[in-house]
Amino acid sequence: MITRLNISGIYVLDQDQALGFYVGKLGLEVDTDVDLGFMRWLTVRVPADPDRKILLERPGPPGMSGENAAQVREAVTKGVAGGHLFFAVDDAHAAHAELTARGVELTEEPTEQSYGIDFGLRDPFGNHVRIAQLKEG
Repeated sequence: MITRLNISGIYVLDQDQALGFYVGKLGLEVDTDVDLGFMRWLTVRVPADPDRKILLERPGPPGMSGENAAQVREAVTKGVAGGHLFFAVDDAHAAHAELTARGVELTEEPTEQSYGIDFGLRDPFGNHVRIAQLKEG
């Protein structure tokens, strides 16, 4: 039966721009970057968590037709494509300050929630990203 989640994916419109954001701004690292001919297989990961990867996938063949890809690109741009990433940090306020210093456009200040302290942002393509300092237990 299923034993773990290995790769999750989000749609991005430009994989090089996605690398600049996820690696250059958020501090993730490249796991795999391979040109398969019919597509570029590009995954990144949190450096401290090498077992879980994020596929940064361009909408298009072989997974979908050109017409469907255009619709997905439009939905991604509007922020309604369902792309969400949730990251954990030890100190939400410090992470917020560091990302601000790196030039990341943050949509929220760190806010106390029932589960901890979190804040949000959107990547350059409209995907939602949340960063949380979770409460123990």
